[in-house]
Amino acid sequence: MQLSQKEKQLLQDQKKHEQVCIQKYESNAQQASDPQLQQLFQSYAQQEQQHLSTIESIMNGQVPSMGQGQQSQQSQQSQTSMQSNAQTGQSATASASASSTASATGSQADAMLCNDMLMTEKFVSGAYDTAIFEFTDANVRQALNHIQKEEQQHGEGIYNYLSSKGMYNVK
Repeated sequence: MQLSQKEKQLLQDQKKHEQVCIQKYESNAQQASDPQLQQLFQSYAQQEQQHLSTIESIMNGQVPSMGQGQQSQQSQQSQTSMQSNAQTGQSATASASASSTASATGSQADAMLCNDMLMTEKFVSGAYDTAIFEFTDANVRQALNHIQKEEQQHGEGIYNYLSSKGMYNVK
C-alpha cells in the first residue's frame, strides 16, 4: 500500500494521539482513588495500545483487513468492554451510599481525571473524523472508523461513570 504524504502525516498525528492516550490512561489509573475508575482507565489504556498497533501497521504499509472475522472479534471485544463499563456504572450506583464516606477530595480528583480524559477523547475522535475523509484506501478508512467508534465508546464509558457518581449533569 502506497500512502500519500498527507496520509502519512495524518497517521503520525494519530500515532501521537494514541501514545498520549495510553500515557494518560495509565497515569490516571494510578492516580484514581476509586478502584472501579482505575479498572476503567486500565481497560482503556489496553484498547489504546491496540489502536496504536493498528496505526503502526498502516504506517508500515499493511492494509488492515477488517473482514468479517476480525470485525466480529473486535465488535465482541467492544461489547464486552461496554458491558463491563455498564456493570461498573451499576456497581457504582449500588455503592453510592458507601462511597459517601469517601473523601470529597478523592472524588473531586477523580472527576478532574475523568473530565480531562473526556476532553481528550472528544479531541481524538474529531481527529479521526478528519483522517477518515482523507484516506483513499477503503480498508484503512474502515479501520480508522472502527478506532473512532471505540474512542467514542471510551467517552461514553467515562460519561456513564461520572453520571453514576453524580459528577456530570447535563440538565
